[in-house]
Amino acid sequence: MGAAGDKGDPVISLRGVHAELGSRPVLRGIDLTVHRGEVVALLGANGSGKSTVVRSIIGQVPVGAGAIELFGTDRGRFADWWRVGYVPQRTTAAGGVPATATEIVASGRLSRSRFGPFRRADRAAVHRALELVGMADRAKDSVDALSGGQHQRVLIARALVAEPELLIMDEPMAGVDLASQEVLARTLRDQVAQGATVLLVLHELGPLEPLIDRAVVLRDGGVVHDGPPPRPVGDHAQPGHDHVHPHESAGAEPIRTGLLS
Repeated sequence: MGAAGDKGDPVISLRGVHAELGSRPVLRGIDLTVHRGEVVALLGANGSGKSTVVRSIIGQVPVGAGAIELFGTDRGRFADWWRVGYVPQRTTAAGGVPATATEIVASGRLSRSRFGPFRRADRAAVHRALELVGMADRAKDSVDALSGGQHQRVLIARALVAEPELLIMDEPMAGVDLASQEVLARTLRDQVAQGATVLLVLHELGPLEPLIDRAVVLRDGGVVHDGPPPRPVGDHAQPGHDHVHPHESAGAEPIRTGLLS
């Protein structure tokens, strides 16, 4: 796990962030800091604002108020996007475009190559990223021929190919078969061991739980818990149960996260 007890410099910083989708407020004063080497999970019920947080960080959702910094630089002035790998919440890699797995992953290398001709090092990085997620043998296959789990592996390889320092992943395990979950968990473990900082939106902790340093639970666009990952107990520990509660001191109201995405 990342060294949560010995925090490095802030890699992500949100201070008082508000955002709307349409005219509907979604984020209501979010404060969040992710330090170098940490693995932080964003949890919460459907509509709590988890995906909007990560999309605001990468600039897909405009911020109405507050400030966002990446690596100590205001997001509006941040230019070193090769340092950030992003895996969106979706299960298809090409959206119907007849692209191969190699082509999809190579698109993630453009920020490193500065949109110039691919060099030998770039081609080697693409092959290495496909190997990391167990897809080297499908490199020339159209992504339309891949399963949902294999799609997700390709998307993660695309995020890794620029050798980022920060990984932002929105529901990386959603709709993914068990074999692919295990591959993705192993891949993420390797990245964390090499010092990557990770922010994950998760439906449930699942096989990634041993990697998580902190859990940030959102409710109605605000942070209601920022600390150790919630521990399911009793009925909540049963497979298929959709709620994880950080059970606090006796008499305290449990935080109901309703981990449905």
